[in-house]
Amino acid sequence: MTTKPTARKFRIRRSTPPSDATPAADAAKPAADTPQARNKESPETTAETPSPKPKPEQKPSTSEAAALDDIRSEGLTGRQLRMARRVAHKHGLSPKSDLDAVRLLRQQGIEPFQRSTMLELVVPNTPEDAARKGHIQLPQTTPADDPRLPSTETLSPAELRDRQISEIQKDIARRRRRKSLALLGRLSFFVFLPTLLAAWYFYAVATPMYATKSEFLILQADSAGGSGVGGLLSGTQFATSSDSIAVQAFLTSKPAMLRLDDEVGFKSHFAQAGIDPIQRLSEGATNEEAYRRYQKNIKVGYDPTEGMIRMEVIAADPEISARFSRALISYAEENVNGLSAQKRDDQMAEARASFDNAVDERRQAQEALVTLQLQGDTLDPEAVIAGLRSQINQVELLLLEKELELAALLDNARPNQSRVDGARGDVRRLNDQLDELNARMTDASQGENSLAQLSVRIQMAQADLATRDMLLQSALQQMEQTRMEANRQVRYLTVSVEPVPSQEPSYPRKFENTLVAFLVFAGIYLMVSLTASILREQVTS
Repeated sequence: MTTKPTARKFRIRRSTPPSDATPAADAAKPAADTPQARNKESPETTAETPSPKPKPEQKPSTSEAAALDDIRSEGLTGRQLRMARRVAHKHGLSPKSDLDAVRLLRQQGIEPFQRSTMLELVVPNTPEDAARKGHIQLPQTTPADDPRLPSTETLSPAELRDRQISEIQKDIARRRRRKSLALLGRLSFFVFLPTLLAAWYFYAVATPMYATKSEFLILQADSAGGSGVGGLLSGTQFATSSDSIAVQAFLTSKPAMLRLDDEVGFKSHFAQAGIDPIQRLSEGATNEEAYRRYQKNIKVGYDPTEGMIRMEVIAADPEISARFSRALISYAEENVNGLSAQKRDDQMAEARASFDNAVDERRQAQEALVTLQLQGDTLDPEAVIAGLRSQINQVELLLLEKELELAALLDNARPNQSRVDGARGDVRRLNDQLDELNARMTDASQGENSLAQLSVRIQMAQADLATRDMLLQSALQQMEQTRMEANRQVRYLTVSVEPVPSQEPSYPRKFENTLVAFLVFAGIYLMVSLTASILREQVTS
């Protein structure tokens, strides 16, 4: 074990030999001997060095004066002289001045400005060390270039600053290296190791999956008589976008998965032992677990700009993948046919109901007309009334002629009596006939069941029947038009890209998936590191 030496005070500056003294040093000596300079250079020495006791002055001998002059000519600094006085006091000497302290030490064989003098200032800890005073040495286990030992080199302020800067830079580089190693360790554990495990899975464990791609389009039947907005949108992808979205939703739904499992065996395929544990379905998997796997392996996309539906089916066997794809396309076609049939049925149902109602109302109008015609024992009361009027007119004309003929006969002086009697008989008969016709006309025009009332009711029934005929015709035309529109609403699923079995596996994409895993782990590590740094800063502040 190495014991660190303990020194009360020591100075390590090397003394300047007399040959190296310069006039500048001689000029600086008086300034260094001043109390202000001594306090500025070594305030600690001034505070700790005990002042010597005053002694009676003695006149120095000639040899002492010569020795003092020689020492003064060496050009020692004030710090060196004060150090010599302190060393002299340590050795029990009583110098009269700093120069005298140097003289006394040299008489004792002690050079106060040599490197070895620093060891003489070590306080002895044991009696043996005290006995060997003046020969104290550091332990042999301490190397001479130990950085803990004080340096004996005199450095300028610039060199000292450069050394300190170099030490600071070395410490910064050491801390950076230590932090870099710690960062590398954390990255290796939290980023590189998980990425390596992910790469091992993708390259060595993951089961190759084959993808079968297909594309199909939902078209609308051609319409020759389309007009307006319907005519503008008919035959374009905008007219079938809702149907395409509905088909896309159906293909990605659970009913489609259940039907595919019942008819083709979706669960049994992905429950095979040859599939890796991550992609394999467990035995007796629930519909929810199978549906999650179905959503990952059945990808259906709709492009609204082209109106195209693109489907990708992934399976462990290329033939099974193509089989799944063909089955799903057939399901989509049935779904499209069901949607168009429902639309046609809804449209035709309303048109057919309107036509049936018009037929019923027309039949009721006809029955009402027939009933009114049967009430008056005549089918046409207006014709009967018109006939009576024409008969009355004819009888009136005949009566007028017979009255004129009778008047002409009576104007003779001697009229023919037989002719006059005949003319009078005709007039009487015509008047009777006219009265009878007028009576019949009066009976037909008056009363609740008169021919006039019956004629008015029949006219109203005929007008109602004519209206019902028009409505029936309009309903018939509407039904025919609706039937034509319904025929134009038919949707057809056209497969533009048939499903073909793949010869090479499409998944997993080893390099891309490994890169994505690295980015994900790196992002998680960065987010956690930033969060921890922010929390640490908040706590420490």
